[in-house]
Amino acid sequence: MKVMFIGDIVGNVGRLALRKALPALRGKYNPDVIIVNGENAAAGRGITAAIAKEFFDWGVNGITMGNHTWDNKDIFEWIDDEPRLVRPANFSSEAPGIGSSVIKVGSKKLGILNLQGRTFLPPNDCPFRTADAHLERLNKETNCVLVDFHAEATSEKIAMGWYLDGRASIVVGTHTHVQTNDDRILPEGTAFLTDVGMTGPMNGILGMEQDAVLHKFLTGLPARFVVAEGDWHLHGVMATLDEASGRSLRLEKIRLTETSLAMF
Repeated sequence: MKVMFIGDIVGNVGRLALRKALPALRGKYNPDVIIVNGENAAAGRGITAAIAKEFFDWGVNGITMGNHTWDNKDIFEWIDDEPRLVRPANFSSEAPGIGSSVIKVGSKKLGILNLQGRTFLPPNDCPFRTADAHLERLNKETNCVLVDFHAEATSEKIAMGWYLDGRASIVVGTHTHVQTNDDRILPEGTAFLTDVGMTGPMNGILGMEQDAVLHKFLTGLPARFVVAEGDWHLHGVMATLDEASGRSLRLEKIRLTETSLAMF
């Protein structure tokens, strides 16, 4: 099974990048399943039902979320009806939506599990123990599972990779928006990358307009962050899995810019 995961889609520029790049990405990699992180898709804050529908219409098979899950309040009206979208599983048990799901594309079945870190982020249930419970359920349906660990600290993300080595097919980090260079297949067969990176404005600061972010750093005063405009870049990973064992056979980073798309 070939699984493509595309990092945090940021605002309208990120959505444009995804729409324009998907045909070329499909042509080159021929993925069976495409998953994206959509927690910044609506102006950098959360996601809407209309945006989720756009993604699915473009051929995305599943969406993961993160700390901005609830920023668009209309999500409470539809999240329980959309099993292809998962929010962090270690949110409160009272939270609507689901934290894991099995995505079926033809004869392929991929489990997706979303978790959120606790270091430098709001408190939630333990992501490690939560992973144990969800993997036990997912593995009854499929050996192939992708985990999106939406976390701030690199140490926490790396710890999750080792904790799930041999139990998840893919463990990738999101949230920090900068693609790391530590892609590898761990000893027990789990493909790992500390952070996949983002899809959106390449000349912003983590996707936001430079001036507001610089103002906050220089003055220490609050600033309203707005998604930047201009050229885009897209980051993701492509993993090849052995369906019988769930082990990853190959992991490749994806790094694409608006300029390089024509030569892709």
